[in-house]
Formats: sequence, C-alpha cells, structure tokens
Amino acid sequence: MIRFLLRFIGLCLLALAFIFFVYDGTKTIANQQAIFMKVSDAWAIVDQNSLNSVQNWLKLKFAFAWDPYLQKVFDLPTWVVLGISAAILILLGRKKKPLIGYARD
Repeated sequence: MIRFLLRFIGLCLLALAFIFFVYDGTKTIANQQAIFMKVSDAWAIVDQNSLNSVQNWLKLKFAFAWDPYLQKVFDLPTWVVLGISAAILILLGRKKKPLIGYARD
C-alpha cells in the first residue's frame, strides 16, 4: 500500500513538473529569453504565509546552510525541484527485483 502511495504521489508530481516545464517553455518562447518560475514564486502563489514560516524556520535551525545551499533551492526552477522529488518517490515505491540464482523458502 505504501509503495502504491509513493508511486502515485511521484507520478502526480512528475505530471505537475511537466506542466511547469511547458509553462516555462511557452513563456520563454513568447519573450525570446529564458524565463523560469522559481520555487519561491510558485509557493508564494499558493500560500505566502507558509513560505515565510518555512524560510524563517530553516534560517533558525540550519543557519549554517541557509546562505550557501538552502536559499539556492528556493531559486531553482519549479519543474526541476518537482522532477527530482518525483524521481525519488517513484524509486522508493518501485518493486524489488527478484533474486536470481538463490533459493527462496
């Protein structure tokens, strides 16, 4: 049941990543320059208060990693972050390969 849930959420995130990829592609073609929607912009459209609270929490708990690493995650294109998250969930939810050459009881 958990594998199914992980694969389902992963496939939904992959579809959402594709939607953001097409959206960014059409904006890039229309403006004739590379334009990507950042994760922080997409999150702010959904809920600005939760974005601010998560960023403040990360600044307090992981102050050593905020400026060099975590802030750059919020500046990545949305489709990249969703695609990587989807790939991880799909890999976690895959079925195990059967062992070859070993006897099973």
